[in-house]
Amino acid sequence: MTPALFLVPAALGGEPVQVLPAPTIEAVRALRDFAVENAKSARAFLTALGMPCPVRELRIMRIGEDADALLSPLRAGRSVGVISEAGCPAVADPGQALVAAAHAAGFRVVPLVGPSSILLALMASGLEGQRFAFRGYLPRDARDRAQRIRALERISRESQETQIFIETPYRNDALLAALLECCALTTRLCVAVDLTLASEEVASRSIAQWRRAATPIGRRPAVFLLLA
Repeated sequence: MTPALFLVPAALGGEPVQVLPAPTIEAVRALRDFAVENAKSARAFLTALGMPCPVRELRIMRIGEDADALLSPLRAGRSVGVISEAGCPAVADPGQALVAAAHAAGFRVVPLVGPSSILLALMASGLEGQRFAFRGYLPRDARDRAQRIRALERISRESQETQIFIETPYRNDALLAALLECCALTTRLCVAVDLTLASEEVASRSIAQWRRAATPIGRRPAVFLLLA
């Protein structure tokens, strides 16, 4: 089989075998070389998938190393799996530079099916699903963050485009408070928390409704979606 760079979605939490499709698991089990964001969590992920060989015998390379070194197994005729910390590699996670290098070198790139918190949140939000933009992290500074929220709300209103962003879990509640303070009462806000886990919660309401019923998110993985 022609060697390829396989983009492996890691579980967002919980047991990977309960989330990933069987063909994805089968494809990963056939690999012996991996480029990963975090070696420790990648080994735990691969162990949970029931690799047919001891995990210590796998070649684990860290994303961020020289691209030539990461692509060396491909040049030797072996496929490589790319694993980020959680979710899909190269989508709000490291890996895009390696994917670009693989394309430039003429290697096949294969995205495997698995969870993407961004798309899962959009699916469950009830917001505009044909026009949307992922904005990554908003500014940490309170004043800059407020300006950015107002700018994104204006873009959303003018283009009827859902704005999607994320935050470091310990700043979730500060971001929620800023959204409730800055946005118009009629703007719709969805917060999707702990996606794919038993504790999953997705709430989609107007800002006016959020102000009457807002509860702390806490330090849990969350995706925020806004439609003005």
